[in-house]
Amino acid sequence: MPQLIILFPSYLQVLAALGETMKKGTSFGAPCLLENVLAEMVISAVPSIEMVRFVNSGTEACMGVLRLARAFTGRERIIKFEGCYHGHADPFLVKAGSGVATLGLPDSPGVPKGATYETLTAPFNDVSALENLFENNKGEIAAIILEPVVGNSGFIAPKPDFLNAIRRITKENGALLIFDEVMTGFRLAYGGAQEYFGVTPDLTTLGKIIGGGLPVGAYGGRRDIMEMVAPAGPMYQAGTLSGNPLAMTAGIHTLKRLKEPGTYEYLNKITGELTQGIIDAGKKAGHAICGGYISGMFGFFFTEGPVYNFEDAKKSETTKFARFYRGMLEEGVYFAPSQFEAGFTSLAHSSDDIQHTITAAEKVLRQI
Repeated sequence: MPQLIILFPSYLQVLAALGETMKKGTSFGAPCLLENVLAEMVISAVPSIEMVRFVNSGTEACMGVLRLARAFTGRERIIKFEGCYHGHADPFLVKAGSGVATLGLPDSPGVPKGATYETLTAPFNDVSALENLFENNKGEIAAIILEPVVGNSGFIAPKPDFLNAIRRITKENGALLIFDEVMTGFRLAYGGAQEYFGVTPDLTTLGKIIGGGLPVGAYGGRRDIMEMVAPAGPMYQAGTLSGNPLAMTAGIHTLKRLKEPGTYEYLNKITGELTQGIIDAGKKAGHAICGGYISGMFGFFFTEGPVYNFEDAKKSETTKFARFYRGMLEEGVYFAPSQFEAGFTSLAHSSDDIQHTITAAEKVLRQI
């Protein structure tokens, strides 16, 4: 279930367009017209984005937006949620502490303690934990960054009004709200999770989906914040390959296809059938199993549930998932190899593909 390419049936058109673009040049080290075209498409689609800056990956987007949030607020501390992944930059590789107010500890060798000192963590879907963090760090928190639907702990949806509560808390405390929509952008809806849930952040990051699978990322948001980015403002961030013609071409054609009527209704239909089919098969085979989906994003856990955060997700039987993963491979179906990665459907998947996957899951779940 590919995270990169959401529109494979039309990909030959993208390849043809890429061929024409390559004849004109692959990188100019300066903005090009294609960059402006894709920027206008992103701005018109995503509610929070009034200005956008292209980079080369989701990690770069999160690095840039973190620096921008700190520059705009004059504060240094950030809050992220346990189990949420925002790229491999040092400040985001944080291991959750023993309490909600515990300062971050490095979660990877090579990350110095000082790089994560200003990173605070809280359990996803826990409003009280957030309120306590702000109470104990008054005037020090620059921003909250989160996946509005968690995809790096498996699939975990926000509780009703959780996103609204975060929006309220950040406004009350003069902090910025950042949606990391590297996974959810243009996947849950054309305008991303913020369109789907009706909650508008101050800043947004996007990933490879806006480049049709080519290396690309972006961050954008309110004009008054984005105007701090160089060369318009003092916050420096740049990249020679950012906004390169190939990624921009693929992105333009991808977004054109995604905007066509019926796209997200179709994704929601096949993803719902797949998710429910796997859950039903698991229960029939006697397994504790739960799961969920939104549009083209889904996941399931080998636990009774419900799963509201990373601690809940860790109750899933990972050894059972490993057997399921290997069994499905033998049936010709590829899932992400980790229990803690969301799954994705695309416009490439037909109803026959979905039924084949469910049939294979029924067989494998009876065997494990």
